[in-house]
Amino acid sequence: FQSDVILGLGSHDTRVSIEAAGLWLAGWADILAFSGCSGNLTSGKWQVSEAEVFREIAISLGVPPMKILIETRSKNTGENIRYTHRMLNSKGMLPKKIILVQKPHMGRRTLATFMKQWPERDKVSRTDVMVRTPDITLIRYPSQDVGDLSDVINVMVGYFQRLDLYYHMNFQEYVHIPDDVRIAYQLLVKSNAYNNHLA
Repeated sequence: FQSDVILGLGSHDTRVSIEAAGLWLAGWADILAFSGCSGNLTSGKWQVSEAEVFREIAISLGVPPMKILIETRSKNTGENIRYTHRMLNSKGMLPKKIILVQKPHMGRRTLATFMKQWPERDKVSRTDVMVRTPDITLIRYPSQDVGDLSDVINVMVGYFQRLDLYYHMNFQEYVHIPDDVRIAYQLLVKSNAYNNHLA
């Protein structure tokens, strides 16, 4: 999948920047962009924006600084998409093929948000957009950046809620949720152990 730009969406998980840099180094695009100021999980975590943290990691892995663009104002996924489009547009770039790099449990929501929020979505089909995530199982996912397994599940429950909620708020496209997955989510919510990130 040869793309015009690789976009790493900012978060508290720096492995996203490693994945994005790896794709650039493998020749998947000429431009690597990072988007993100701070969000619920990074407010006060770093002295600089998520995008700046991710850029420094990519540079340390061998991506030339002149090949990296950063957007440092966005505070959520919708803004990541819209503000990055604005930044690319201001530089005369109109990407038709895009790779979005995100955390493993945010892939579906990121694609659904992109297809709703990208200003020129009528010119970009789903076959022109790829979502890549670090290849990590749930058990191996906890880290110093993202917390322990309980922290991760708390965040995932909140993200899952938003898959449905944000569709009804017109923030993203519809995402089919299988019945067994919805039941598992409801059981986690009823346990009252993983509700810290519900909207």
